[in-house]
This record gives sequence, C-alpha cells and structure tokens, in this order.
Amino acid sequence: MRTTSTLETSPRESDELAAWLIGPGRLSGDAATVTSGLAQRLTGMGVPLHRLRLAMRVDNPLLTAWGILWEPEMAARIFSISRALLDTPTYIGSPAQQVIERGNWFRQRLDQLGPEDHMVLQDLANEGFTDYIAVPVAFGNGISQGAMFATRNPNGFADSHLTIIKNLSVPLSAALEPIAMRRSTESLLATFLGEGPAARVQDGAIRRGDIVETEAAILLTDMRGFTPLSLTSSPAQLLTTLGRYFEVVVDAVRAEGGDVLKFVGDGVLSIFEVSDSGRAAACGAAVRAASHAVARARAEGLPPFVGALHVGPVMYGNVGSLTRLDFTVVGLAVNIASRLEEIAKASGQTLVCSGSFASDLPAESVRNIGQFKLKGLTGEHDVFTIAADDGSQA
Repeated sequence: MRTTSTLETSPRESDELAAWLIGPGRLSGDAATVTSGLAQRLTGMGVPLHRLRLAMRVDNPLLTAWGILWEPEMAARIFSISRALLDTPTYIGSPAQQVIERGNWFRQRLDQLGPEDHMVLQDLANEGFTDYIAVPVAFGNGISQGAMFATRNPNGFADSHLTIIKNLSVPLSAALEPIAMRRSTESLLATFLGEGPAARVQDGAIRRGDIVETEAAILLTDMRGFTPLSLTSSPAQLLTTLGRYFEVVVDAVRAEGGDVLKFVGDGVLSIFEVSDSGRAAACGAAVRAASHAVARARAEGLPPFVGALHVGPVMYGNVGSLTRLDFTVVGLAVNIASRLEEIAKASGQTLVCSGSFASDLPAESVRNIGQFKLKGLTGEHDVFTIAADDGSQA
C-alpha cells in the first residue's frame, strides 16, 4: 500500500516528542545525538522503529547531501552523498527524490512490493524490513529535506505510529535546521579553505592579520608540461585533467593529515603542521603524501608533476587587503619551497627537498643531487631527491 495523503491529528505523545526536539540543548546539539535521542524516544513510545535515516541537502560543489543513519544495533553515524548519485537509478524515482524534490510524504509496505517498485525499497525488503515511511522536513528557505523510517515488525507501522511520525515534520525542522546550517557552513569553508583553515576561521580568525606562527612541512607540487597541454587540449579536456590531478594530490595530502591551502594555476600548496610528534613525523607524512600522489598519477596515466618539500617556520592565517582576504601561509620557508620546485623541474627529479627537510628523514631515503643557488638567498644550498624517486623522469 502506497500512500501520499495527509495523516491524522497528533496525539499527546507527538506533542511531548515535539517539545523534546525543540527543548533546551537540542538546537545547539549535534546531529548524531539528536537522531539517537529521537529514535530512542520513538521506540520508548512503542513505535517499532528499526531504521531511521535523515538526509539534508548541503551547499557544496562536491556533495549533494549529508545525513545520519541510526539502527538499534549501532551508534548513529554520519554519511555524505556525492553529487554523482543524482544521475543514478539509486536516486532517480526513489522515495527520497519524491520527498526532497516534491515535498510529498511517502509510505509503502515492503512485504507487498511488485517488480515495478524502486530498487531502494526492494533492497530494504531483502534486508527484512516490512514497512517504510518518508516524511518531508521543510526548512525556512523552502527546501525539503527527508526523514525516512523503516521497521521489521511483521505488522508494519500502525496508524498511531504513522501519526506520530508524520507530525514530527515541523519539530524536526526546528531541531535540524540550525545543525544543517552549521554543517553547510563548515562544508563550504573546508572545501574552499581546507579543513585546518576552516576550523580557524570558525574559531574567529577572520580579520586581516589574524596570523599564527607555526612550524610546518611544506609540499608544493606543479604539473610538468602544463603550457603545451593547454595549447593542445580543449578547455573541457584541460579542466578534466587538472581536476583529476588536483584530486590525486588532495586525497594523498588529506590521507596523511595535511591541509591543502591553495591551487595556483597548476600548482598545489599543502602543509603538514609540526605537532607534538615532532618535525620528523610531519616530514614523513609529507613524503608519504607526495609519493602516494606520484604513484597514483602514474597509475592513472596523468601528466607527470614535480614536488618540492621543505620544513620551517611559517606565518599561517589571514593576509590580503581590507576588502579581500586569503587564508594561507607566508614566509621564507614557502619561498624556499617555490625555489626547490624550479630545481626539481630543471634537474629532472620528481621529488626534491631541502637539506633541513632531509635531515629529518632516514639517511637512506634521500640522495644529495648537488648544491644550487636559491633565488633571494646567499650562497649555495644542498638539495636532495627522495630515494624512492631517485633518477625518476616521471
């Protein structure tokens, strides 16, 4: 039985549940806590709930939504949904699409499915669920989010259970919208600034000159042959190649706990802050990230790129004009990394590092390739290549 009509008036239990949802502490709480608390109260009221899934759209160029999944046997967990999902059969024609895009509520007994019913419902039925209801949760901007409830009870949800669930729409909106707004802001900041800078901005580092001095391992990568590539590729091909290259570097950096701060043309500037674990740990993380990125780029047939590694003090925070700020790192250490990148290209090495960086790595992992002048610095300076890429012409 599929239903898309209005349910009956809320009983006293719904009023009590609504009061809890918008009560003290919930509006400033986190999504997982609110979801778990809601599920526990529903089951305590006799609702045979075995799965609760909340999905909320997010302002993010890479993701379309995020949400929380609760089941009795596990803690509530956060998930995210890629924009690519919108073009797949998993979403097209699904109950979630009906709820989120049309604002309709949806109910379907899962033990009465036909071959024409959506694959999401079929999958739930195969997992032993017997009844399903999806409720739109409208935020103040008019956009509908989705709350999906499922049970394994052989009798499904009773009418009284459906009434309680349906009448959660408004209090759920009040409880979840502030949480969703915070997460949307966090997501956008992390996408455009990197996770570390995003956290600092959220903590109040928003004025020009909000700078902290720290020590960090710096990784600067730059694609080889970008100019010829731009002359021989269509704009769409060029952007696709750049996007894949950036993805390779960003994934590797984030996997090792680093922050990607800037994309400059075909270059990527990343840092690995020196923590209580010391300089050697930060340098090791930077080397692993660079090496993994190089290996993945080769495996995927991407144009080769070089990487320059240095470690030293940097100024980290907001720089710029009165009307335009950038959250980045500045200082001599960044300039040295830029000079090393030029040496990597000229010497044909894939990964090079400074003497100070090399001193924090095992001796067998680096090889001195000579002394070089670094623009803006006096004298000549030892430059090393990472042994794993010794002699590589990638």
